[in-house]
Amino acid sequence: MSLELETLVVQYEVEATILGELGEPMVGERKECQKIIRLKSLNASTDTSSLARKVMEECRLIHPSKLREVEQLLFYLQNRKHANERKRISPRDFKPYAGVELDEEASINSIDEYVELLYEDIQEKIRGATLIFQLARNPDNLEELLQNETALGALARVLREDWKQSVDLATTITYIFFCFSSFSQFHGLVTHFKIGALCMNIIEHELKRYDLWQDELQKKKKEFSDNQNLKKEHEKSFRKYQSLLIKQEQLLRVALCLLLNLAEDTRTELKMRNKNIVHMLVKILDREDEELLLVVVSFLKKLSIFLENKNDMAETFAVEKLARLIPSEHEELLSTTLRLLLNLSFDTSLRSQMVQAGLVPKLSSLLADEGQRQLSMCILYHISMDDRFKSMFADTDCIPQLMKMVFDCGEEKMEAELISLCINLAANKSNAQVICEGNGLKMLMKRAVKMKDVLVMKMIRNLSQHNGPTKSLFLDHVGDLAAQISEEEAEEFVIECLGTLANLTIADLDWALVLKEYNLVPFLKDRLKPGSAEDDLILEVVIMIGTVSMDDSCAAMLAKSGIIPALIELLNAQQEDDEFVCQIVYVFYQMVFHKATRDVIIKDTQAPAYLIDLMHDNNAEIRKVCDNTLDIIAEYDEEWGKKIQTEKFRWYNGQWLEMVENRQMDEAGEPFLYGDDGESFVGNGDILERPDLFYSADGIIGADGAISPEFYTDFQNGELGQTGYLSRY
Repeated sequence: MSLELETLVVQYEVEATILGELGEPMVGERKECQKIIRLKSLNASTDTSSLARKVMEECRLIHPSKLREVEQLLFYLQNRKHANERKRISPRDFKPYAGVELDEEASINSIDEYVELLYEDIQEKIRGATLIFQLARNPDNLEELLQNETALGALARVLREDWKQSVDLATTITYIFFCFSSFSQFHGLVTHFKIGALCMNIIEHELKRYDLWQDELQKKKKEFSDNQNLKKEHEKSFRKYQSLLIKQEQLLRVALCLLLNLAEDTRTELKMRNKNIVHMLVKILDREDEELLLVVVSFLKKLSIFLENKNDMAETFAVEKLARLIPSEHEELLSTTLRLLLNLSFDTSLRSQMVQAGLVPKLSSLLADEGQRQLSMCILYHISMDDRFKSMFADTDCIPQLMKMVFDCGEEKMEAELISLCINLAANKSNAQVICEGNGLKMLMKRAVKMKDVLVMKMIRNLSQHNGPTKSLFLDHVGDLAAQISEEEAEEFVIECLGTLANLTIADLDWALVLKEYNLVPFLKDRLKPGSAEDDLILEVVIMIGTVSMDDSCAAMLAKSGIIPALIELLNAQQEDDEFVCQIVYVFYQMVFHKATRDVIIKDTQAPAYLIDLMHDNNAEIRKVCDNTLDIIAEYDEEWGKKIQTEKFRWYNGQWLEMVENRQMDEAGEPFLYGDDGESFVGNGDILERPDLFYSADGIIGADGAISPEFYTDFQNGELGQTGYLSRY
């Protein structure tokens, strides 16, 4: 199956076979055929899915399995057809500002006569150029015009020499070359006459003229305010300015259209960039003519895919100027502006400019427009990735509209852009409160549980992390969440449910009852075995155990089930994973708060020994949790307390001794590195055998060799004195 303009071509084979008396094939013939399906109703607004089904119904030759392929072909054909039509029709849309009224129809046979007019005065040149433009507007005449090198050379010469003398003449000739630029096969011709470079010069010159007009108007406005007699003169000047502005913007529009066509070649586009095309385009964004703005924004959108151009747009504050175009009654201009902003929204600094320009509420209001909804959501999604900007959504109508879209989906699959934006916004506390208003949380839970929707549950998990009234709302849904924790459910879904439950640090929640009613302890214990599930699920189980261990009876229940040895085994297996280590140590921290589990950890397991080993881990969070846990153990168990204190002192003392050794090596000539007899400490054997280097003189180590409690207290308070050493490990 292939496609041509406005048709689908179905290629198939017909095979005819003559069977014998016993049904065996006797004679066969195969013939290749094709059927042409003409698509008369195909246009830019056609629903390609519906049309594909209609094609399938009317053409039984196409197998039902080919429906998706037919849709794709129609979609491609629709866009190609629409693009071609736009290029062929766009020259006809322009109306040149000729200096004379033409009472004749142009004829291709009279081209030589029209060329002769180009050698006369300005008015005749305009007349000749206008007649040639009438011919060029018809694509069928372009090939013949191409053969007339004299005509094209004359047009290029007149444009180069006389464009400053007449805007009408410059506009009309630029139109002619624009007609050629609308087709790629004629780009060589336009490049040959260097029309692109000339257009760049014209645009630059016209922008300078515009600035001069503005300055002149401001002067006359000031004079008018000082002298009422100049009112008529000011009004006359303003009318003249408006007339000139209309002509200038028509010239800018056609010149930019020509350059946009030539920019299909990236080498040509690079030349334009080197001549500051981005700065020129951004400057034109201040204009009011919507058709001109459409060309400018389309050009910027094309340029924005390159890093250098994107950086130029950031430097010229293009986003601020684009923001004023939203919303717009001009649908195509609005859509193109949104596409440009979407390209720019991949840059962090430009997203910041979008927020400063007030685009969040503007884009939020466009969510109600079905035609612009998806683009608006994509831009808002990019903005929502930055935590700095999440809270700004709470003060707009964005969240209520998103929630309505979520609920309107029913049981259908939700758009990725919609749920992704919701997930990001749910991570902010203010947004979470707006989302949960009314029956928001209840409806989300209903959809998530019924549809087993992982992404909606991820959104719910983000909502559950916020303390305050939002978290309290989850009390009504603990049972629904706990019921999903089973081997029958998909692992991804279980992970999100576990993560949500683990966030519910609510004082009124009876975790022991939840664990018993839904028989969760065996599930949690089984998943602690290394390799029993994916690491993500095992980690969520550990976090869940840490949360429920805040409850005294829960901690005792888990300890009796043998979960602590399972955690130690997991700690051994995952000792290189900081996240696992930190969460397991946190479980121990929670359990040592309760007497029943504290005794189990201290007397029946080797958990304190593992904590001592981790006391000096490279990860600051792990060190912090270990220290807090060991402090509690030391407070309740004297034997472990001495071991912990000795280990802490040994480690810090070792750090100090290492510092002394390093200073000996670096500053061997310093007096304090030598004893009274002038011998170096290093020369007197192992430095660790020198008792006078320890703190016995200050009463730190007693006669029995034990560390004095006063020293440890001073050490914790950072008061070791000048000879002490505080590590920043």
